Amino acid sequence: MIETSLLLIAGLVLLIVGGELLVRGAVRVATAVGVSPLVIGLTLVGFGTSTPELVTSVQAALMKSPGIAYGNIVGSNISNILLIVGAAALLSPMAITSVALKRDGVVMLVVALAFAAVAALAPLGRAAGVVFIALLLAYVYLAFRQETSAATSEHVAVYEKSVALQEADSALAPSSRPRGSLAVSTLIALTGLLLVVVGGRFLVDAAVALARGFGISETVIGLTIVAVGTSMPEFVTSVVASIRKQGDVAFGNIIGSNIYNLLGIGGFTALIAPGPVPAAIIRFDNLAMVGVSAALLLFAWTGLRISRREGALLLAGYAIYVYAIWP
Repeated sequence: MIETSLLLIAGLVLLIVGGELLVRGAVRVATAVGVSPLVIGLTLVGFGTSTPELVTSVQAALMKSPGIAYGNIVGSNISNILLIVGAAALLSPMAITSVALKRDGVVMLVVALAFAAVAALAPLGRAAGVVFIALLLAYVYLAFRQETSAATSEHVAVYEKSVALQEADSALAPSSRPRGSLAVSTLIALTGLLLVVVGGRFLVDAAVALARGFGISETVIGLTIVAVGTSMPEFVTSVVASIRKQGDVAFGNIIGSNIYNLLGIGGFTALIAPGPVPAAIIRFDNLAMVGVSAALLLFAWTGLRISRREGALLLAGYAIYVYAIWP
């Protein structure tokens, strides 16, 4: 079990470091070829930092471990809300002032309901994957339209997600002048991609071995250890934003991440490795994801802030959730 634990830790480290290098290199390449900072933020920074989750879920699905693949997606959304928002609000109450963000929260809830319904009705095939990815592209396009409109000064969730990431790591911010040569930037991105792929394989192998060694289902491992591990970038960025009293940024980071997880990672996983979502996830965890998404919206809409008391309730909810699914 020591070797398995080391493999698990190595996989997580490679995923996080590789994802960081991949996005850094891709941002530099995009800046060098003249892509606008807004497009870079909404796409490369926003979705690029979800590469660890994407690679992990796709590799797990290809290795016939759907419990880890979809457990990672659903578990990440649950931990984003209960664990990360809970911790961030406990450190510093999150004031939610943007109507656009609360509207995006409704989008997150609708997407969670759609994912749960589709998974319950039929296996997630390539057609569902194409639809999810198309919806994500449409959402990002509409976000771009709003951010470039002079009619409103409020920002959408995916924009706030990119802001949170760029403020937590300035190397992810597009520069007015290209940093380094195009060849070096490309090499950084490719190195990051390689590390992410290797790290994903290590993580999936270790998760499968851990499940077998302790007699725990792969689904539970995917919903907890794998999901929390791949969500560490979201944890850091939301906590940093909350400490800086940037409630909208911290909240938008989580809303944007959850939309990316279901439409992007869920879509690509279904497209590349179609198959059914495990029955255990359909019966309980998908419903839990919808429930905690609705609870988060309720907190944000009613008090216009997520207080320390509500943060403590969210953290307690995560402890109860893990207790409920752990054998």
